[in-house]
Amino acid sequence: MSKIRGMRRYGFLASSIGVTCAAGLALVPGVPAGAAAAAAPAASATTAGAAPAGGPAAVPGSTQSLPLVPRAAGRTRGRAAGAALEQGLRRADVRHFSLVGVVWDNPATELHGSVQIRTRSAATGTWSDWQDVDTHNADHGADPGTAERTGGHIRGATAPLWVGDSDGVDLRVRADTGDRTDTTAAEPPVPLPSGLRLELVDPGDTPGADGPQTDQPRTGDLSEAATAASAANSGLAPLGATEIPALDRADTERELLDLRGDELTDAQRAEPHIGARPRIVTRRGWGADESLRSPGFVYTKKAKAAFVHHTATGNNYRCSQTSSVIRSIYRYHVKSMGWRDIGYNFLVDKCGTVYEGRAGGVAKAVLGAHTMGFNSNSVGIAVIGTYSRSKPSSAAVKAVARLAAWKLGLYGMNPRGKTYLKSGGGNLYRKGKNVHLNVISGHRDGFATDCPGRKLYGKLGTIRSTAARYQGR
Repeated sequence: MSKIRGMRRYGFLASSIGVTCAAGLALVPGVPAGAAAAAAPAASATTAGAAPAGGPAAVPGSTQSLPLVPRAAGRTRGRAAGAALEQGLRRADVRHFSLVGVVWDNPATELHGSVQIRTRSAATGTWSDWQDVDTHNADHGADPGTAERTGGHIRGATAPLWVGDSDGVDLRVRADTGDRTDTTAAEPPVPLPSGLRLELVDPGDTPGADGPQTDQPRTGDLSEAATAASAANSGLAPLGATEIPALDRADTERELLDLRGDELTDAQRAEPHIGARPRIVTRRGWGADESLRSPGFVYTKKAKAAFVHHTATGNNYRCSQTSSVIRSIYRYHVKSMGWRDIGYNFLVDKCGTVYEGRAGGVAKAVLGAHTMGFNSNSVGIAVIGTYSRSKPSSAAVKAVARLAAWKLGLYGMNPRGKTYLKSGGGNLYRKGKNVHLNVISGHRDGFATDCPGRKLYGKLGTIRSTAARYQGR
């Protein structure tokens, strides 16, 4: 069946989602094979390029990268003599930004201490209270020894924190000195990592009288990179679509035969056990600047398991700002941390909307950088927010279940079952060990971390049973 006939068969006409395709479907360039080296992280402010000719102005996101300075000196005997136990900066003259994070030179070095920040609202001029930034971000990322991990551009980093439209910042990073009162103790505090920098990310919002305006889908001509990213979803939506529409169960089962019919067993053909495909906002829909990521896509064999995450970016965002939050995380992962693309395969906001993450096609087994040691043959689903103490919304929990029922159903996986994944190396399992995991697991099941937060982790049982029900099990 031709691509166009397939689109008509399942109702994937451009008019169904109000999107005009770029002219000339036959002119879609081929997707480059293999992985390219990740882009080098920014050493100073960087800005996205201009929009293609004939289209509207591009979302002008940028990153300001500012070196930290010592705030309190202390000697660390046997280590870096004279190293500061506190670093930071205060700036009231920076360009607008909405997301912050701290990076450092060596990704293998952990930050043993605390990171706190307060920001000045661009709308009111008032300073926020001090907020904690999650320092444990090494558990995300590409597996050890992979091209993405060894490309020479990866940095250590905190989790990013969404702070809203701001124009001033005050940061303090303190080394962990424990309960020591005797500074001559035999075990000195661990010094802070070298090369600490504050990253201020502007997602490209245009501030209005009442704060950032609601994000609008990007339209206009497609660049070559944007064409490739959109073409990876061919058969699911037209070229240039800002969303992939939801399907009912029957059409999803017919689509499965089109997508993976040659790989299905007789039993799967007779009873597919796949949840109805949810609506998914595409990368074009949330405004991804495709020039930021590395060219080409990297795939694994299948999606045998789903790891659930939280982004640890805080919960102080409106659902109308979700595209801005995702653009900020994307820019932070690529420009600040040195990854080839955003780490997660999918993101879900607190209103239950599902977003395409790493480029390569939502129905394909795209290799992500979300659960170090277990990125192969898995999919990373991140709920936007911090759920260590706050409960995730019922809409978000339901959306994760719907997404998992569909995505895992493409590969015949039972959401209530278990599977084996081979560890690529991490702090829980040595490289090469076959690990028995739940098909729907939390990030902490593959790596010693708080992610996805205690409250979201506690919802995984509900997500498993609900996803299985959506699959008709």
